Amino acid sequence: MSDTSRWRGSLCLEVNPLPNTIIIFGASGDLTGRKLLPALFSLFRRGLLHEKSRIVGCARTPMTDDAYRERLRTGWLAELRSPELERFLELVSYVHGDYGDADFYARIGRRLDEVESAAGGGGFTGRIFYLAMPPELYSAVVPQLAAAGLLTESASGLPWRHVVLEKPFGHDLDSARQLDRELHRHLTERQIYRIDHYLGKETVQNLMILRFANTIFEPVWNAGFVDSVEISIAESVGVEHRAGYFDRTGLLRDMFQNHLLELLALVAMEPPAGSDADSIRDEKLKLLRSLRPIPPDAIGRQVVRAQYTAGAVNGIAVPGYREERDVAPGSETETCVAMRLYVDNWRWRGVPFLLRSGKRLAAKSSRIIIRFKPVPHSVFAPLTAADLAPNRLVIDIQPSEGMRLELQAKEPGPKLCMGTLSLDFKYASILDDGQNMPDAYERLLLDCMLGDQTLFIRSDTILRAWELLTPILEAWQRGDPAAGELLFYPAGSPGPVAAERKLGFAP
Repeated sequence: MSDTSRWRGSLCLEVNPLPNTIIIFGASGDLTGRKLLPALFSLFRRGLLHEKSRIVGCARTPMTDDAYRERLRTGWLAELRSPELERFLELVSYVHGDYGDADFYARIGRRLDEVESAAGGGGFTGRIFYLAMPPELYSAVVPQLAAAGLLTESASGLPWRHVVLEKPFGHDLDSARQLDRELHRHLTERQIYRIDHYLGKETVQNLMILRFANTIFEPVWNAGFVDSVEISIAESVGVEHRAGYFDRTGLLRDMFQNHLLELLALVAMEPPAGSDADSIRDEKLKLLRSLRPIPPDAIGRQVVRAQYTAGAVNGIAVPGYREERDVAPGSETETCVAMRLYVDNWRWRGVPFLLRSGKRLAAKSSRIIIRFKPVPHSVFAPLTAADLAPNRLVIDIQPSEGMRLELQAKEPGPKLCMGTLSLDFKYASILDDGQNMPDAYERLLLDCMLGDQTLFIRSDTILRAWELLTPILEAWQRGDPAAGELLFYPAGSPGPVAAERKLGFAP
């Protein structure tokens, strides 16, 4: 530990991982190029990729090692050109083949033995299989890896064999259960790392420390003092190149089943027994099990769904959702959802949790707002209690990570001049010149190399989320009148504002 930070009394701990070979399936895809390889390069530059670690890309596209490195050098990593990049590329190799061909996995196994032996790691090197591919391929790749003996661990679990999965984790409750059964035929839960990149963001990670390392918050973090909690993820972009996938999926599956319910669990869960992964994930599960299911006849009163029409974003005209390429004509797929939920436990009884997410909205913004109850009585006559704005804690996740606490304070001037004062903090203000916020994938990849599942999602949590959301999806599919109709909002607008206010969202 060190106390070299500019923060008073700070304690800093970073753990270097053991040797790991990172095997990326879908190595020629967009996720690998935009996120995974830049994140691994950043860890390499920070000295957080063990010197004996190696990266092996696997995909269908025929390429040699040198051709793949050149593709990275002149393409995805072109802006990072430096002597460090050349040293990093020396760690990268490539194997191509068909995902359904057993010989492909045998060749992968031989290549892993070769690169690990050359690196000096040998049998002590952990292996991380990152499936950066459509989830429908998981059921083809995982059994082949198992059949080739590439997922077998010793009784001690060292060296480990981890498999990283990207969402979605199923399409509904039945498909999530089926996927879970298929994975557990070949893997233990300890080996499965279900990734949610939102959990790797600095502000999200800070929620635990904010709540449980500061005595000023925990005493008021309950129904006695909190009026409502709002969690929103707004995007100004549309469906872009994901239109085909999104039209089959919809916003509720894409954002609520993972990102929003995970954020809700972190905000509202009870203090865990410790900071280990199981203690934290146990409390998240307890919280989700305390969420009150929305009855079928109340869906229309507690959930709003809408779809964007043609409009303008930042002054640029954009088409409506139904005019997007690869979207079915007359599609009923929702691109914006707002929901009111309640937690039936002692701490949160009666407090509304307001969740909202949408595409083609006015601005990109992800934030959590804790609205505290107003003061019960004003001693500042003639001002009444209703004249005094309640306190708010605003946690900004993106695009500008930070937080602010809004208080009532006297303004300079007349004897009685009161207004809202913001105690504002931005992460950018403490970074050194030229330093950027670490990408979420850096944290998550490092944790996977450390064998730390804290920021990854457990299977029982996924199934509980689907238990809550599947009845809503089924009611929409049936066209139940009580489930409410699909609304519309212009692209570039704040969304279906009137309907959201009906749920209790503040202006």
